[in-house]
Amino acid sequence: MSSIQHKKQSQGCWQSKPYLEQMANIGSEVYRAINWRKKNNKEYAQMAFIRSLELFDLSKESKLTLPQYRELTRMREIWVDYFKYENKYNSTDEDINKYFMYLTIAHKNIAK
Repeated sequence: MSSIQHKKQSQGCWQSKPYLEQMANIGSEVYRAINWRKKNNKEYAQMAFIRSLELFDLSKESKLTLPQYRELTRMREIWVDYFKYENKYNSTDEDINKYFMYLTIAHKNIAK
C-alpha cells in the first residue's frame, strides 16, 4: 500500500474500537469496492479495496480474542481471494455483503 488512507485510525484510535464496530467499518469499504466494480469503475474499486485491507490490517493489531482474530484473518483471506484472485471459495457479492451486514446489525444492536 502506497500511503495510509485512514490516518487517524492508524495512530491507535482504531484499536480502541470494539471488534464489531471495526468489522462494520471494514464492511463499508468492502461494499464500496464491490459497488464500484459493478459500475465498472476499476480505479475507485481498487481504492476501496486497498482501504478495506488497511482496516483489516489495523484490526489485526487490536486486542482481539483468538476466535475474533481467526475470523478477521479468515475473512481477509476470503475477501482478497474473491476480489483479486480465482475465488476458490466461490464467494459472491451477495455472500460478502451479507456477512458484513449481519456484523453491522449486531454492532448496532449492542451499541443501543
